[in-house]
Amino acid sequence: MKNASECTLVPILRISFPDDDRLGHGKMELLEHIRETGSISAGGRAMDMSYRRAWLLVSEMNRMFRQPVVESQRGGQKGGGAALTEFGEELLMRFRQMEQTIRVTLADDLAWLEANRLA
Repeated sequence: MKNASECTLVPILRISFPDDDRLGHGKMELLEHIRETGSISAGGRAMDMSYRRAWLLVSEMNRMFRQPVVESQRGGQKGGGAALTEFGEELLMRFRQMEQTIRVTLADDLAWLEANRLA
């Protein structure tokens, strides 16, 4: 059997809320890009996503929680921008921790699946 660290299988975390909202890897990646670029538009472009799609995902996340995840500023002399709120930073950190927990917890089972799958 292969070592757990050699496993190419990757569990994907997606949280489904009772009202059909979902939270998953794509939204978290968008948050990371927004944090890096300071822009919803640039964050979406980094994922080959239209500004409208990125804005809709941010709007959806802001609607899902009691506190906003991303705050944006309209354009002005210095242009607009966006930043993760303190809550958004914690959401991203906790989601990434949950993903790590899943990888660690399932490592042996994933290695077993890897060792027994057809190549």
